[in-house]
Amino acid sequence: MGAIELLEEPLSPGDAEATLPLSAEAGWNQTAADWAFMLREGRGIGVRDGAGRSVGSALALPLGAELSWIGMVLVAKDARRRGIGTRLLRSAIEKVRDAGRIAGLDATELGRPVYLPLGFRDLYTISRLRLDASARSELAPAGCTIRPLVAADLLGIVAFDRPRSGMQRSHVLAYLLQQAAEAAFVAAVEGDIAGYALGRPGRIAFQIGPVVADREDVAIALVSYALARLDGPAMIDVPDAHADLRVWLDRHGAVRQRGFTRMTLGEPPDGLRSPAAVFALAGPELG
Repeated sequence: MGAIELLEEPLSPGDAEATLPLSAEAGWNQTAADWAFMLREGRGIGVRDGAGRSVGSALALPLGAELSWIGMVLVAKDARRRGIGTRLLRSAIEKVRDAGRIAGLDATELGRPVYLPLGFRDLYTISRLRLDASARSELAPAGCTIRPLVAADLLGIVAFDRPRSGMQRSHVLAYLLQQAAEAAFVAAVEGDIAGYALGRPGRIAFQIGPVVADREDVAIALVSYALARLDGPAMIDVPDAHADLRVWLDRHGAVRQRGFTRMTLGEPPDGLRSPAAVFALAGPELG
């Protein structure tokens, strides 16, 4: 490998194709469209070798005035053990702090010991589950209606989501609806929003999430509606606190692939510290 040069300027959406091999080599699920979205909405930094090949990345995605989500901390296999990942991570954290925000992330089981000495603290644990067969659509709970989520619903969905997730992520929710309208649903009880589900295509499997709801039976119904409209494999990142949803998913063939721990560097915004209404993440890179 040639000499390594740190790119201090933010990566641009035009770098999506160049950075995609990093997440693919790691076995992650992101597509080039995901990379382009995150680099457009967030602040990325990259490392390249002397030939111009992307060999490292990190990204901070703003999720409101108080919070930025750190993700896509990746180093190519042949460039590891040079301190690149640590350098990129620290740069991402500095950018978040300079913007006056708290840094949040979903740490893998291997990554968590790296984040703890930096001051990150645990909020809750999450399991990534994979389903290879579609589940049958279930009837909505009594008194609840479920219908396709459309663009006109986004304003209400954003208002519903913010106090429950602790995130301001209208840009993320709009992107997900654009990517997979066929798996987007909203639930209502007595005319008021009671939950919603979104998702997106992935390089390996369809990613279901976020799923946010006021009741677990509503969340289960939303997940079942989304799954019923998918032909191939799906994955979903579920907080471990939601035992009933996990039982339902296990009954439909879900297999645990890995775990994450949601962490923050600083006091989390209201709604973020507990997964009470968050039944599936948008993904560890999107919050």
